[in-house]
Amino acid sequence: MAKFNVGVIGLGARGGWWIRDILCTYPNVEVTALCDVYEDRLEKSKNDVLSKTGKAPALLTTDYKELISSPLVNTVLVFSSWDNHFDAALRSMEAGKPVGIEVGGAYNIDQCFELVKTHERTGTPIMLLENCCYGEIELTVTHMVRQGVLGNIVHCEGGYHHDLRHQIGLIEDERHYRHAEYKNRNCENYPTHELGPIAKLLNINNGNRFVSLVSMASKSQGMTDYLTAKDSPLASVHFAQGDIFTTLIKCANGETIKITLDTTLPRFYSRNFTVRGTKGLYEEATNSVFLDAEHSDKHFDWKPEWNNMEKYMEDYRHPLWKEYREGGIKGGHGGMDYLVISAFFEALENNTPMPIDVYDAAAWMAITALSEESAALGSQPVLVPDFTHGQWKYKKAPLESRYNLR
Repeated sequence: MAKFNVGVIGLGARGGWWIRDILCTYPNVEVTALCDVYEDRLEKSKNDVLSKTGKAPALLTTDYKELISSPLVNTVLVFSSWDNHFDAALRSMEAGKPVGIEVGGAYNIDQCFELVKTHERTGTPIMLLENCCYGEIELTVTHMVRQGVLGNIVHCEGGYHHDLRHQIGLIEDERHYRHAEYKNRNCENYPTHELGPIAKLLNINNGNRFVSLVSMASKSQGMTDYLTAKDSPLASVHFAQGDIFTTLIKCANGETIKITLDTTLPRFYSRNFTVRGTKGLYEEATNSVFLDAEHSDKHFDWKPEWNNMEKYMEDYRHPLWKEYREGGIKGGHGGMDYLVISAFFEALENNTPMPIDVYDAAAWMAITALSEESAALGSQPVLVPDFTHGQWKYKKAPLESRYNLR
């Protein structure tokens, strides 16, 4: 059984949480090295590892290149700010060390091509750790689609609807990279939470692909009003990021996808996962399934049926989630985090393809750079590159693992 000597890059809210709640309890994993630019985070995470395992990491460094090159590390996990993901991933692959990277968007398309080229040249495994692909609802609806319950899929929607004004606006307190991102860029900066599950459902890179997109941003007002009301010294800062950023994507097989970034106005959390087919739909907003054969007489009296997804969960719950519930749900975000890291380590253990591979990572992360271009051009259509070199027509989703997202 393989032993993973893991080096963790980035120890903020996300990275620190991963260490405390999952990595220190995961079988065959030893956290041997930590990296962050802030010394207090290094010290805290070192103590977390020590208290959980009885053994402190051997290497603490503010230089991620030192961590990647260290012989103490054979596997790298990247939880740092978005602008660090690509370089850390490329260096890890060049060093022959499998790497899992947290989600985020690309700054330019060249980064995405370099990610693919480096993986193809080195053969080093890489996985995008998109936990929402393993959400119970997302996988169950995908399972329904595979069984034809919703018919032929025509359109999907999703969004990152999450009030982040406090996180973006209080940079002095939280040292969060989102402040600079929102100040300097106007784009779909965090697409993969909603887009990942949709891409897997629509077989993107496995018989289908993204072809083009169009993006449009609303004005930017939410952060200004929020900070003004709090009498913040940052109230005069101009934020380039539009409050509501909408992207429409066209797929090779004719489907359309709508995704929305919505993080600087008051609202409740939602990913708005929606799937529309010729026989029916699933809609997260009402957590309901509407089937033409069962519900056609309820078009104008639908509210009593809200939350009827619970009934369909019993019949169509994804096999992975049936097994997971029986064994006990672990970790955070409803158990998704434990599943995505299990998918990563199982693929390494068994030498099988990553269920969210480099081509997925490139295609999903590219949406950020392309959306920025489209919005800047007055919402002109922008082509999405084919990172598979034409192999999307023939490439099959890996089926060797229970984590295969089918």
